[in-house]
Amino acid sequence: MMNARRGFLLGVGGSMLAACVPTDMDVVQAPPEPDPGYAFAEIYASRADGNRTLPAIDVESFHPGLLRTRVDFATDQAPGTIVIDTKGPFLYFVEPEGKATRYGIAIGREGFGWTGTGYIARTARWPGWTPPPEMIARDPSLEKWRGGMPGGLSNPLGARALYINFGGRDSGYRIHGTNQPKSIGWAASSGCFRMLNQDVIDLYDRTAKGAKVIVV
Repeated sequence: MMNARRGFLLGVGGSMLAACVPTDMDVVQAPPEPDPGYAFAEIYASRADGNRTLPAIDVESFHPGLLRTRVDFATDQAPGTIVIDTKGPFLYFVEPEGKATRYGIAIGREGFGWTGTGYIARTARWPGWTPPPEMIARDPSLEKWRGGMPGGLSNPLGARALYINFGGRDSGYRIHGTNQPKSIGWAASSGCFRMLNQDVIDLYDRTAKGAKVIVV
C-alpha cells in the first residue's frame, strides 16, 4: 500500500472537518525503516485502560516505519512541540538533544486538511463523537448518534483526543485514536490526524495543554 505519493490540497474548512470518520483511502509515500531494536510487539500489546481493554495491534501487518520509534529530528522547535508531516504521514513529538518520537498517522483526504500552526486547547480520555448533520444526511445510519456516541472501543475517536485550536478558535481538527487501525499510513480521514490507540495514549500522557502543533 506504500508504493505511491499523493499531494493534498490543505486549507481551513467547515463543520464537516470535525467529523473525523473514515472516508475512502488514498495511499501515501513509503515510510523509512525504524530502529531494528524496538520491541514493537511489547509496545502494541493488549493493555487495560480504566475499565476497557485495548486489543493488541498486529504489528506484522504494518510497515515497521509506521510504528512508534525514537529518531533524530533537527528542529528549532522547543521540546514538547508536535510536528505533523502530512507527506510522511508522521507525527513527531519533539524531545531534547535533537531527538523526537515518531508515530505513523492517518491524515485527511484531498481537500480535508490544513497546514499552519495551532495549539492543543484540551484533551480527553475516551472522547464522545457527534456526527454533524451533513454527515448524517449522507449516511442516514448515523442518525442514531445525532445526540452523540459515547466513548469506547467502537467510537471513531478511539482512546484519546487532543483538540487543536487555530487562530484562537477551535479548528475542528483533532489528533485522536481510531477504531480502524489499518487506516494508519493512508489519507483516510475527514481532516483529523488518527493514531493507533496505544500511540495516542502515549502522546496524550506526554503532551501539555497549550502545546504547539505545526502541520507541514
